[in-house]
Amino acid sequence: MLSRPKPGESEVDLLRFQSQFLATGAAPAVQLVKKGSRGGGNTNLDQPLLQDCRDVVTLDNLPDSPPALVPAPPKRARPSPGCPLPEHEDPEERLNRHDQHVTAVLTKIIERDTSSVAVNLPVPSGVAFPPVFHRSQERQGKSATSGKRSIFAQEIAAKRASETSVPPVREVSTLDPPDGAASCEALTPREQGSQLPWGSRGFQGPHLVTGKGLGSKNAEQEAQTIHEENIAKLHAMAPEEILREQQQLLAQLDPSLVAFLRSPSLTHEQAGEKTTEEQRSGGHSVEVTGEEPIVPTFASEPRQEDDLDPGAPALALPVTPHKEWVHMDTVELEKLHWTQDLPPLRKKQTQERMQARFNLQGELLAPDVDLPTHLGLHHHGEEAERAGYSLQELFHLTRSQVSQQRALALHVLAQVVSRAQAGEFGDRLVGSVLRLLLDAGFLFLLRFSLDDRVDGVIAAAIRALRALLVASGDEELLDSTFSWYRGALVFPLMPSQEDEDDEDEDEEPPAEKVKRKSPEQGKRPPSDLARHDVIKGLLATNLLPRLRYLLEVTCPAPSVVLDTLAVLIRLARHSLESATRVLECPRLIETVVREFLPTSWSPVGAGPAASLHRVPCAAAMKLLRVLASAGRNIAARLLSSFDLPSRLSRFLAEAPQEMALPPEEAEALSIEAFRLWAVAASYGQGADLYRELYPVLMRALQAVPEELSTQPPRPLSMQRIASLLTLLAQLTLATSSTTPEPSSDSAGASVSATPSSITWTQVSGLQPLVEPCLRQTLKLLPRPEMWQALGPVPTACLLFLDAHYQAWSQQPSLCPGDWLQDMERLSESLLLPLLRTPTLGSLWDSLGNCSPLCNPQFCVRAPEALPSLVSLGSTGGRLSLSLAGSASPFPFLTALLCLFNTLARIHKGLCDQLAVILATPGLQNYFLQCLAPMAPPHLTPFSAWALRHEYHLQYLALILAQKVATVQPDLAINATLHHSMVLALLSRLLPGSEHLAHELLLSCVFRLEFLPERASGGPEAADFSDRLSLGSSKDSGCGRGALLAQACQDLPSIRSCYLTHCSLARASLLASQASYRGELQRVPSLLLPVPKEPLLPTDWPFLPLIHLYHQAADTAPGLPPADTIGTALRALQWVLVLESWRPQALWAVPPAARLARLMCVFLVDSELFRETPVQHLVAALLARLCQPQVLLDLKLDCPLPGLASFPDLYASFLEHFEAVSYGDHLFGALVLLPLQRRFSVALRLALFGEHVGALRALGLPLTQLPVSLECYTEPPEDNLALLQLYFRALVTGVLCPRWCPVLYAVAVAHVNSFIFSQDPKSSEEVKASRRSLLQKTWLLADEGLRQHLLHYKLPNSALPEGFELYPQLPPLRQQYLQRLTSGTLQNGVSEA
Repeated sequence: MLSRPKPGESEVDLLRFQSQFLATGAAPAVQLVKKGSRGGGNTNLDQPLLQDCRDVVTLDNLPDSPPALVPAPPKRARPSPGCPLPEHEDPEERLNRHDQHVTAVLTKIIERDTSSVAVNLPVPSGVAFPPVFHRSQERQGKSATSGKRSIFAQEIAAKRASETSVPPVREVSTLDPPDGAASCEALTPREQGSQLPWGSRGFQGPHLVTGKGLGSKNAEQEAQTIHEENIAKLHAMAPEEILREQQQLLAQLDPSLVAFLRSPSLTHEQAGEKTTEEQRSGGHSVEVTGEEPIVPTFASEPRQEDDLDPGAPALALPVTPHKEWVHMDTVELEKLHWTQDLPPLRKKQTQERMQARFNLQGELLAPDVDLPTHLGLHHHGEEAERAGYSLQELFHLTRSQVSQQRALALHVLAQVVSRAQAGEFGDRLVGSVLRLLLDAGFLFLLRFSLDDRVDGVIAAAIRALRALLVASGDEELLDSTFSWYRGALVFPLMPSQEDEDDEDEDEEPPAEKVKRKSPEQGKRPPSDLARHDVIKGLLATNLLPRLRYLLEVTCPAPSVVLDTLAVLIRLARHSLESATRVLECPRLIETVVREFLPTSWSPVGAGPAASLHRVPCAAAMKLLRVLASAGRNIAARLLSSFDLPSRLSRFLAEAPQEMALPPEEAEALSIEAFRLWAVAASYGQGADLYRELYPVLMRALQAVPEELSTQPPRPLSMQRIASLLTLLAQLTLATSSTTPEPSSDSAGASVSATPSSITWTQVSGLQPLVEPCLRQTLKLLPRPEMWQALGPVPTACLLFLDAHYQAWSQQPSLCPGDWLQDMERLSESLLLPLLRTPTLGSLWDSLGNCSPLCNPQFCVRAPEALPSLVSLGSTGGRLSLSLAGSASPFPFLTALLCLFNTLARIHKGLCDQLAVILATPGLQNYFLQCLAPMAPPHLTPFSAWALRHEYHLQYLALILAQKVATVQPDLAINATLHHSMVLALLSRLLPGSEHLAHELLLSCVFRLEFLPERASGGPEAADFSDRLSLGSSKDSGCGRGALLAQACQDLPSIRSCYLTHCSLARASLLASQASYRGELQRVPSLLLPVPKEPLLPTDWPFLPLIHLYHQAADTAPGLPPADTIGTALRALQWVLVLESWRPQALWAVPPAARLARLMCVFLVDSELFRETPVQHLVAALLARLCQPQVLLDLKLDCPLPGLASFPDLYASFLEHFEAVSYGDHLFGALVLLPLQRRFSVALRLALFGEHVGALRALGLPLTQLPVSLECYTEPPEDNLALLQLYFRALVTGVLCPRWCPVLYAVAVAHVNSFIFSQDPKSSEEVKASRRSLLQKTWLLADEGLRQHLLHYKLPNSALPEGFELYPQLPPLRQQYLQRLTSGTLQNGVSEA
């Protein structure tokens, strides 16, 4: 016996096994049997196969080459043993007869005769699409022996079978539906299952009566006759009669029979029998002409729904589902609700919150708006009756597999974001749309969409990203103010709250910081970064390489290019770090310069361009300008690495109208080229380009008068002229720049250490061309509409003249008389006549209306502003009457004051002529409005930007007033007002203005000319006021008047003290000085520091005292005693001057904060407060603090600036008093001031509970108490623990009138009020404590204390005890005491 093959044996072994098997001649273990046809049902294997059932080979596809038509040699087929061939038939002929090859078909083509074929026209239907191809009912009864064949294959097979067979023909009469067919619609769904639905289709015969029981041959005809009689009878009946007869019939029949007739099995059985009959007879489905055959509806489907929920109403669907439909074997009605009509829209107003829905344009739809469905706004499941889509549904749509749906969702979200940032939603929505989107991951959804492979989705994602990052109006605002005074310097658009976590970490121990900042945890995920800073989170997702790929490889549409460049500009404005990352992204800037700033391009006509690649684009030039503004190093790299000088020359050499570009694009490109050059020139770079383009600049400057005369002036042309003048001003300043001093604090000092290559002779000829332009613009000043159309051109002209005279005065080789004479000429011929024009006075009058400081509503934060995404959007920032509006007087007046300051500094003889501007009523009224007590504007990105420009005008006006007062003190006008403005401005200046704050401290704050009270009897008036308020006469040598006079003499020392303790960061101060002084080689960046808070705190006059307190609290040794005394003395002198003559300067400092600062003087050391000058100054300040109108505002329970907790400070103050005071009365007065009855009881508990030993040193006499004694005794004390401490201190002798007269009188008053109180609402604990204290008081051995506690009447600080006593007890007290003492004696109660 042969063995089976084993694993590992090769093919050779298998062939060897086969040869052995064939050699033995053994019978095979398996017999091959040929299966029958699939369509023939079960085949009997024992019977021989029929001769017609022979395999036929068909070709699915045509062969690559046609078969040869040459006759092949004859073949003889070998007959099979089971089916011998007939002798009279040739096998070759039989094979050829069954050959179905394409050649056999194409050899003989016979056209089919269609003359007798009926043409059936398509039946019109009420639906929008052709009917669905249904599986016929007859096919359900077929056996499954045919295998898995598609519906299409089955239909083709059935068609072929019908063509080869001859169907029997029988006539079918089509019956018209009766008139009463509509009655079936009124039946219930259960009744409709048994009712014959003739209203929906014609009948081919009876359903229940078939005639099977009749033995005659006319059985079918009899059944048809009965059926027709039934139909005729039903025709003659009314619908109501049909229903009535049906109900009677159902009542008479057996319920089981009715259930059987209604059961679906009967219908299936009839259908199966009919199908079997047709198959046996070889018949097929009957074709009914005249109407479309409709598949009958089984009654089982609604019955299933009724069985599931009998009480639920039937689902009214526009199309009835059929089981024969594809995938409708199991009908799930709950999933077909969407096919119903929309539910009615709720019209009633409701108070409940509803989901916000938006249309395809991003507009918010009202909840009750009724829109047609063809708009495509109802394709959602929730709230199907409402039009529009919610944010959640739009998010869901962005994950669709259809790219058009993803693009549509992103487009709608972009529109929603744009409208939200524009403030269109207002108060119609609860919460912030942008915050909701960012919390839902909208930022990363956009980032993922940028990686899509469909261009439409990428374009929609870029547009949405631009709508999110770039607020509308921000770039327009910054561009329109580029030519203002210091307009090129801007704050970075980065969050100022991102360092809050770092501030919290500063309080942690160093070990915890090391753990938190480990290398593993140092890299924060993008989601965490985006929560605090959206831009940082985006940069962490490799956004820049993706944007570079889109610009370089995909070559997107122009709109996508502009959106991408706008996003890059926003990223560059974020910070120096972001700008550096944009610059260092591989091939990003190279792609932008190569593709969108080419030196040669094909002419582009007006209208939309097909592509922006290889075409100059103004947005690309703006991107380079914003990058250069971030730092001088970036500007130098751009100029050297990307060949920008040659490209600037290319775009500036031609006039905008001569470029082969659209007019507006050419103007914008020229503007950005001038601005980029101006930014580079502000660092002292790009000077070599001036020599090459000097003819171009002169030609452009000579064309300015002609362009100014154009009516009306074109806005882009005015911006280009202003940019040109700004560039010329920076180039002129470059001639006066000196070589920067080597300094480690200046990061950019080593970048450009060479002086400028521009000389004065190269720029001296510009002034004669600019001055006529200024005169031409000033002629339009009386015409407001024309003046506003000029934009920043007059401002740029004034700033150029300022730079011209500033640089001219710094040329050592020129004669000073030349520029002095030219200044006099300019003043007499232009400036003084300008000051006398009434139109200029109207500009001064409008300062208050356009001031963001006087109108805080201009700086209201936008409703959709987010701390993690900074923008300049403001609700009132772009109004006409605002600082940034078209009618704003701030840019022109600021430039005018800048020119006046330069002239007054260089030519002091012009001060008396220029001082006229300080007497303008509009300027004085504006200063008074700025000094009015009001809440300062909330510091927002827009308010910081706007206030910085407003502070420039205030600073220049005050510096001019200081110059006038210094040169000619007699001309000092409104010195008090100006000094008050200086003090207010000093506490408001923002980061980036360190030079202004330093100059104010150096020249204005401590200027004796700004204190006219010294020479007008101010000290004497102060002494007289103290005598009137205090009612006592003190030594004139230590009065407040003498202290003020001494302070005025010590102003230089006071200034030195504050310059030391109010010093700003050296690096920031140097950068600010370089910018404002025009030292271009030392300017590190045009990005200002982040405006987190003002440079100096509101309580800056107390800064030296705070510094002394912190030095004393440190473990390291502090300053020498002499320096400590001098610092404290100078600070107290200056605070006294402000309290006496400039009280509005300290309005922002609460009285409680001032008290805390005075307490710091005593906490510095143990000897400072003993110094006599310090004692006098503190006493004078304490007297000012204890005035009745100030004392009402003394609130110690409110949060104080710079102080964590006043109770903690007071506890340390008590401890220090107990240790080093030695009964000092001034020290004691400060201890007693917070113990007033209206302040927190915790302060009194701290003294009588924890520091009771300090009572022995509180020997302040009642006559020296700075406040009234009633402030301590009224209202009566209600704290039980404190009353017990009062009583214990009195009984133990710790509190006696000799050591502490004030608190002794206070304690006696409160204990007396408590023990004789008759409040019926008191608790049992309070009543028990009251009886106990009264009993103890009655049993006191100290007769004097017993007398005081029982006979106390009223407080009186004039008496030695501090209170009045009753000569004898009042009757009520006597009765209450007798009642209590009698009960005590009877019960023998005696408590220790």
